[in-house]
Amino acid sequence: MPGIVGLLTRMPRKRAEPELLRMVEALRHENFYVTGTWVDESLGVYVGWAVRKESFSDGMPLRNERGDVVLVFSGEEFPEPGTARRLKERGHRLDHGGPSYLAHLYEDDPSFPVGLNGRFHGLLTDRTRGTAMLFNDRYGMHRIYYHESKEAFYFAAEAKAILTVRPELRRADPRGLGEFVACGCTLENRTLFEGVHVLPCAAAWVFRNSSVERKETYFQPREWEDQALLEPEPYYREIREIFSRNLSRYFDGHERIGMSLTGGLDTRMIMAWQKPPPGSLPCYTFGGMFRDCRDVLVARQVARACGQSHDVIPVGEEFLSRFSHYAERTVYLTDGCANVSRSPDLYVNERAREIATVRMTGNYGGEVLRRIRAFKPVAPLPGLFRPEVLSYVRQAEGTYAGLLRGHPLSFAV
Repeated sequence: MPGIVGLLTRMPRKRAEPELLRMVEALRHENFYVTGTWVDESLGVYVGWAVRKESFSDGMPLRNERGDVVLVFSGEEFPEPGTARRLKERGHRLDHGGPSYLAHLYEDDPSFPVGLNGRFHGLLTDRTRGTAMLFNDRYGMHRIYYHESKEAFYFAAEAKAILTVRPELRRADPRGLGEFVACGCTLENRTLFEGVHVLPCAAAWVFRNSSVERKETYFQPREWEDQALLEPEPYYREIREIFSRNLSRYFDGHERIGMSLTGGLDTRMIMAWQKPPPGSLPCYTFGGMFRDCRDVLVARQVARACGQSHDVIPVGEEFLSRFSHYAERTVYLTDGCANVSRSPDLYVNERAREIATVRMTGNYGGEVLRRIRAFKPVAPLPGLFRPEVLSYVRQAEGTYAGLLRGHPLSFAV
């Protein structure tokens, strides 16, 4: 997926820059990706990116007026209305639209990136302070991997970019593998690769002289957990007011948006409150090849009630004829985090892009609002794995149980 890659190092540029270029190339999966690099040799910063052409993050790097603050940002940020106007009133020069305001927001907000809203990660350098900051969103949705070695600190949106330049890391992490077998994912910021980790949620790691100075976190779940509990009616009023007030932010981009409708609560809430003009928001639903599922039946009714077009994207003969292609590509693109059962997702999202480049949908409404658990440990079939692997599978069950003892909503998100 699009994202940033790079290394912070004191190794010579003639060695570091070729590694950076190889890492960038590892992220170039589509012909509509745009790539680039930026280097500050004095700070030991080598950063590159892959981005969808004409998306929010196209046009990196971002700079302030003096050029001493440089930001490489991936993902999308949905600011409070009036943010750009307020920065201009304070004397900042901004490009029309797009993310240019972010570098100036850092200058005005000492708590940056606390106030950012969206799915993102980035690297910000401040030459005046002699620092670089690697950060991500508070949920860790825009994943970034890292590896710490004596020569450099490596980071990348996909683990394969790190493995490209550090092939000795291409070995399984036994604990991560056990968690993947038991839960379908790794836990506690581990990965499937030994020595490669996932940047924690809400990270703001500061580097000086190419070394980690502070591993800070700008958000703690207890900020939610320690709030006073609301009774049902006040809770409903609050969530209704906040949801309806903020929803329009996510429709303000310049790219064409398509609504991925299901029969779920979250997408129905979006359609009910956004109230798009008739025919302005194309809708679609993923379906099967034999009959209409409940998602299709409900979504079709919702689209009709809202005056929008609706298409069904079926997983059928076309997908099956190219199953091996999608199966292999699913595992490769996700660094092994998704197995072949998720290959239909890749197929239908390719088809969805033909309708609109941006897919709007709702995820995990049941987990957040109804306390449904997204996953739990499942024992593998007898005889499938060696005893030494099964010991890590059992350890994963204990890790999961420990995480479950925390706040249920924090566990869900």
